[in-house]
Amino acid sequence: MSNINLQPNVIAQNILKYVGGKENISSIAYCMTRLRITLVDEGKTDKESIKKVEGVLGLTEQLGQLQIILGPGRVTKVGNELGKITGIQVGEIDEAKLRKAEINAKNSTPFKNLLKRISNIFIPLIPAFIACGLVMGISNIIIKFNPLFATSTVGGILSVIGGSVFFGLSLFVGVNAAKEFGGSPALGGTMAAILTSPALATVKIGGVALLPGRGGVIAVLIVVAFSSWLERQVRKIIPDVLDTFLTPLITVLISGFIALLVLQPAGGMISESIGVAVKAAIKGGGPITGFILAGSFLPLVMTGLHQGLTPIHADLLKTTGQNLLLPILAMAGAGQVGAAIAVYFKSKNKRLKKTILSGLPVGMLGIGEPLIYGVTLPLGKPFLGACIGGAFGGAFIALMKVASISMGLSGLALTAIVKQPLFYLIGVIIAYITGFIATSILGFEDPLE
Repeated sequence: MSNINLQPNVIAQNILKYVGGKENISSIAYCMTRLRITLVDEGKTDKESIKKVEGVLGLTEQLGQLQIILGPGRVTKVGNELGKITGIQVGEIDEAKLRKAEINAKNSTPFKNLLKRISNIFIPLIPAFIACGLVMGISNIIIKFNPLFATSTVGGILSVIGGSVFFGLSLFVGVNAAKEFGGSPALGGTMAAILTSPALATVKIGGVALLPGRGGVIAVLIVVAFSSWLERQVRKIIPDVLDTFLTPLITVLISGFIALLVLQPAGGMISESIGVAVKAAIKGGGPITGFILAGSFLPLVMTGLHQGLTPIHADLLKTTGQNLLLPILAMAGAGQVGAAIAVYFKSKNKRLKKTILSGLPVGMLGIGEPLIYGVTLPLGKPFLGACIGGAFGGAFIALMKVASISMGLSGLALTAIVKQPLFYLIGVIIAYITGFIATSILGFEDPLE
């Protein structure tokens, strides 16, 4: 592989050549793995040549954007180089605005739109989950070797830091949910604070004391969705001169009573039912449940339906302190790694081999886009092989009841935040091996150079 061809400025120049020159670009932005170019005239682009540029892992199109998959790290460098060459200011994608734009896509449905909105609420929280989860993981490792560390000053501080994201989770979700549902962020946070206030324990309805935090993030989502809707309705009828005072007052009072009397109890029942269902499914179905969940996860990712699982992950952590679902689903990515390795050894296509070598490191760390769009999905059967590999890994993880203590990580990185790291790694290896074997048996049509 030529190092010169993989330099960011060279990749940027090659991309520019095939998108029709700088005159054909109206905007440039990037997210974690994709360079997003808005074109003036799509007819001037040579998409097949873009796919063949060294360093490009795949290509998709959405909402009039050309989305070039480059992978973490590289996408930032190439995007900035392209900005220098063209003189166009490069921006990082505002995920909330991006998701709202996607809601209007032709292939969207009301159900998918709802899932995207819910996903938008949790995307900004992922860095906090990762940081706090890793702190908890490090602390737990130290405690295993030195139990007295838990009672030390440093151990106590690490415990506070590691649990902080869950302590403030309801407030974070409330603020983000209000943004997504068209309400005032501060009022969204206020509604979440009402639901989690310790003072609720002193309030009784029908002789029964209220339970602070009942329903976790599920209740917060329901309540803030309602309060945001109510705020918009109130604002329509309140004169502008009184809007600043009356709108938030009316919104908080009405929403507060309805939340505590109706919506939080409803959210509590939903949250409790989800927790019971997940535990029962994994305990009762065991390996079969893990096989089905992990084996079907990659198709869910392709359809976008996996976004609906995000609040479930967060709620399980908030209400039970652990997540039995995440380690199972993480096996889907491991199965894909095994499938990609099989393709590498069976293929004679040099470019495909380079794509796999570029995508494997991040794939092993849980970032699957480069391997999905650059390898397994285009080839067809390897995608099925990846699903099979994930299914076997998921069966083992469910059998051993491996649980995570945070979220935001996947792949090998998830090892740092699971309670049974050895069993988790065995599950990963099983997914690698079975994904490799399944893909080798299924075969694929090797693309020409």
